[in-house]
Amino acid sequence: MCPVNGKLQLHDGRTAYHFQPAKFWQNGPLYHNGLYHFFYQYNPHGPLWDTGKLSWGHSVSGDLVNWAFLGTAIDPTDPFDVNGCWSGSATVLPGGRPAFLYTGRDADVAQVQNVAFAKNPLDPLLREWEKPSCNPIIPFPADVINNNFRDPTTAWLGRDGLWRMVVAAEVAGAGSALVYRSADFLRWERNAAPMHSSAVVPVLECPDFFPVAEHGTDGLDTSANGGPGVKHVLKLSEFDTHQDFYMVGRYDDEEDTFSPEEPDRGDNCRRWRCLDYGQAYAGKSFFDARRNRRVQWLWVNEYDTKDDDIAKGWAGVQAFPRKVWLDGDGKQLLQWPVDEIETLRMKRVGMQGTEVKAGDLHEIVGVASSQADVEVVFEIPNLEEEAESFDPDWLDPHKLCKEKGAAFAHGGVGPFGLIVMASGDLREQTAVFFRVFKHYGKYKVFMCTDLTRSSTKEDVYKDAYGGFVDVDIEKDKSISLRTLIDHSMIESFGGGGRACITTRVYPEHAATSNSHLYVFNNGSGTVNVSKLEAWEMDTATVNSADALDAILVAESS
Repeated sequence: MCPVNGKLQLHDGRTAYHFQPAKFWQNGPLYHNGLYHFFYQYNPHGPLWDTGKLSWGHSVSGDLVNWAFLGTAIDPTDPFDVNGCWSGSATVLPGGRPAFLYTGRDADVAQVQNVAFAKNPLDPLLREWEKPSCNPIIPFPADVINNNFRDPTTAWLGRDGLWRMVVAAEVAGAGSALVYRSADFLRWERNAAPMHSSAVVPVLECPDFFPVAEHGTDGLDTSANGGPGVKHVLKLSEFDTHQDFYMVGRYDDEEDTFSPEEPDRGDNCRRWRCLDYGQAYAGKSFFDARRNRRVQWLWVNEYDTKDDDIAKGWAGVQAFPRKVWLDGDGKQLLQWPVDEIETLRMKRVGMQGTEVKAGDLHEIVGVASSQADVEVVFEIPNLEEEAESFDPDWLDPHKLCKEKGAAFAHGGVGPFGLIVMASGDLREQTAVFFRVFKHYGKYKVFMCTDLTRSSTKEDVYKDAYGGFVDVDIEKDKSISLRTLIDHSMIESFGGGGRACITTRVYPEHAATSNSHLYVFNNGSGTVNVSKLEAWEMDTATVNSADALDAILVAESS
């Protein structure tokens, strides 16, 4: 590695302020006794999944930004998890004792559900965990097929005093969210009816189920039950597409049933709302009692080659933690990077009241654009006259992003937005942009991250990712965009967090030269940048053992 303009260039795509393990990823976040804990699937022996005989890695933080690595929390050492400690969750029991619910692959490679408890709940670092001999607490069910039975959620306590959790399963060919109940967290019984079931999507994983306040942005404890002012979110990860879908609805804790707020979307979760339209997957949330908020984690895989991963010695990144709350329409979630990210902001540059005419390209200079946080508001002065009519064939966001990409010039309102991680000759560039269409007397706002020109390397996956932003652009004639740029990671939030797209990029120029950042407009008319702020971001301390003393000192002061 070498410094460029005083900033360390990360040749292997390693990020500077996103959470990365020493080697692999994803699982159970937790706030306990003043510290944030993150537990994740981890291969101590190499960067790849290999045989799946994974442990749970463990890192701690005082601010969700700087992290210290504490080694492994649990390892595949028992008959009920000897072939791997797979995904699960963390729950804090009454009295303050944390517990894991997790999927183990047993000696027969069957997926079974297990529990582990913190040995000493008073230890702020929660270094030691014990697995009771009664594991597995849920053996492999007779009606589940294809060994698809995994990923228990954080448990919640019903008004009847019983614990509940959801486990993803393929039951008789239907992707299902099974509900289990327990009085003691050790003996669990399955509810007769699943919370969700559909044969359209047979393989589901990594479910999440949590309450949200109908009004305001505060989070709710996972055991906050249905009642006035409370709705619930059921999130499911779809194995084939590697996307997370969610539905807002009402939860009845007597019957353990979930009634969707948008029943017209049906039981095919692919028609539900999308948590992130890009490459982020397997989201897991937790209630942060310190800041009274719900925080969402998302895992982002590698999209270069396995040989690249072996050469780097690591694979996988987490999206930056996001605060999640319910929009005023009561149907969609808003997501936004947690406020602590602003502690990394350093040098700032801005732009205000700037016209961006058709075909214009304005470079944003003065910050290291490979490690930046950019917020911009675009105004559309001639929305009615310039918006193109929407073709029903474009309802597929992927198709629309490919056919009407950033290079599609003079197409109406847009494409306009940001070009990030660009080489000096623009042969490598990633565009994050909007297009606006007329549709039955209203307007549809489309957002896309186009990776097709992100790298000149041939063995990198370079697709285009997009989705529709559920905003009333006619009211304000403006749309906002926030993009976090961190070397190989690009996270974008459109319309105040109503649409999110997270992607990985692997530009070759980053190894030898600076990247560039631009505002662009390839639409037929002018758009105005009413406000743009770009910050160069500091480098966080991520998974260094040296960070532990600083974290503990900061928390004790």
